Amino acid sequence: MSQTSGSCDIVAIHPLRVQAVQGSMPDASVFQSLAQTFKALADPSRVKIIYALSVTELCVCDLAKVVGLSISATSHQLAMLRNMKLVKFRRDGKKAYYSLDD
Repeated sequence: MSQTSGSCDIVAIHPLRVQAVQGSMPDASVFQSLAQTFKALADPSRVKIIYALSVTELCVCDLAKVVGLSISATSHQLAMLRNMKLVKFRRDGKKAYYSLDD
């Protein structure tokens, strides 16, 4: 392997290794879902929300205060996380409480 380029100096395929990896590859939909999850976590505000909800269940107002966003902006971020099935909510009267989804 070249010391400077990080690529092989010769082409040598290891068929057993390649077959082992190919045989264990999940369906393409799994990779698509995983890529969408990483995309959802690419925003610092959403990562803060995930962290906060890993500590405890919180209502939207509390989450907004924790992450430093408006309630409207927090609700928007939560909608994206809900669509990705990363968070769930329950209603208690007029309040919506969020927690991490199973």
